[in-house]
Amino acid sequence: MIPVTKSFLPPIEEYTAQVQRAYNNGWLTNRGALVLELEDKLTAYLNLDQSRILLMNNGTIPLQIALKCLAKGGEVITTPFSYVATTSTIVWEGCTPIFVDIHPEYLTIDETKIEAAITDKTTCILATHVFGNPCNVEDIERIAKKHNLKVIYDGAHAFGVTYKGKSIFEYGDVTTCSFHATKLFHTGEGGAIFCKDSDLFHQLYYRHNFGHDGPLAFHGLGINGKMSELQAAMGLAVLPYMEKILNSREVLVKTYVEGLNPTFQKLKLRTESAWNNSYFPVIFENEERLLMAERELLANQIMARRYFYPSLNTLPYLNHSPVPISENTAKRVLCLPLFYGMQAVEQALILAVVNNFS
Repeated sequence: MIPVTKSFLPPIEEYTAQVQRAYNNGWLTNRGALVLELEDKLTAYLNLDQSRILLMNNGTIPLQIALKCLAKGGEVITTPFSYVATTSTIVWEGCTPIFVDIHPEYLTIDETKIEAAITDKTTCILATHVFGNPCNVEDIERIAKKHNLKVIYDGAHAFGVTYKGKSIFEYGDVTTCSFHATKLFHTGEGGAIFCKDSDLFHQLYYRHNFGHDGPLAFHGLGINGKMSELQAAMGLAVLPYMEKILNSREVLVKTYVEGLNPTFQKLKLRTESAWNNSYFPVIFENEERLLMAERELLANQIMARRYFYPSLNTLPYLNHSPVPISENTAKRVLCLPLFYGMQAVEQALILAVVNNFS
């Protein structure tokens, strides 16, 4: 079976050497030496200028905490084309998702439709850098300032992406990222939050640690979002391989682009952005052809994935509000296998199958 993705695993002895450090310290969680070191190394690797990073135990908790701090139970303008966590966290935090349709080529939230969705209950914009493709961050910032709104970016797919030479994590009031095992950079399970404002960062910090202000006092309400030393150990073992991982994926994506039938619609990348080749979505003419291709791929032991289906405005716990471009696009997008170590013969087989359904 050719999987849609595969976790990068560093040499086991390099991971266990990091774990041994945690054993030697006798410190497995509560922001130990490995977590602090990984935060420092990621700050340097990502070339963060203003933003600070706070590591957490998964990629969803940062969204929940950001919404707790910024959305304040109001309406949150968001995209229907993303992973379910983008919407479920809004509902989980007692807020109301207000869906704005997506751009048909970039697949990110259509910034030209945001202002029409703003009401006196709107507190926040939560947008996703879809497949690592940046949103129109400049227009979104302009709209947010005009209407006194906060901006949260779901950057789950955006590790290493830059826009105009600056880390995409530097944009918005808060950006979150996932370090799940399937991501480019991972800690097995984990995530992070990025924030420029020191007062807001202080809130994010204590909210991810039960609200603690020292061992016996509390700043306020919090939950447990802390990353463990064992997770950080994996991150420290993976990070030295990032250039090799990114270079490999760039070659694979180039092969897909060159080998795929040009009649297929592909993701349009934001101008002046440096992409991370995190996914390779193919947009079929219609859902019927996608389903035919998916069945043929499975018959050849190839696993593709329908990221992101269905359009999130159709979730059963929401009142359905139509967003036609997202609903139509979600039915037609199939992500092809893409992972470090993928073989040329595997990619050739995938292309041979998919090109039959252009």
